[in-house]
Amino acid sequence: MANDPLFWVAALACVAVLIILMIGVGGFAKGGDFNRKHANKVMRWRIGAQAVAVALILLFVWMRSGG
Repeated sequence: MANDPLFWVAALACVAVLIILMIGVGGFAKGGDFNRKHANKVMRWRIGAQAVAVALILLFVWMRSGG
């Protein structure tokens, strides 16, 4: 599994989702000007990145099961 490049791409996508989520949560917690300007945009980026990550995970599982 670790030798499969699609595994690493899916894992990288999951890490990207985590980073975007932490930026969003940090912005909500801090509040202020950053939160007012960028909160919705950051969460939209998270939803898009999460959709890509889920699609990559499903593709990886499908390919590993014999596709």
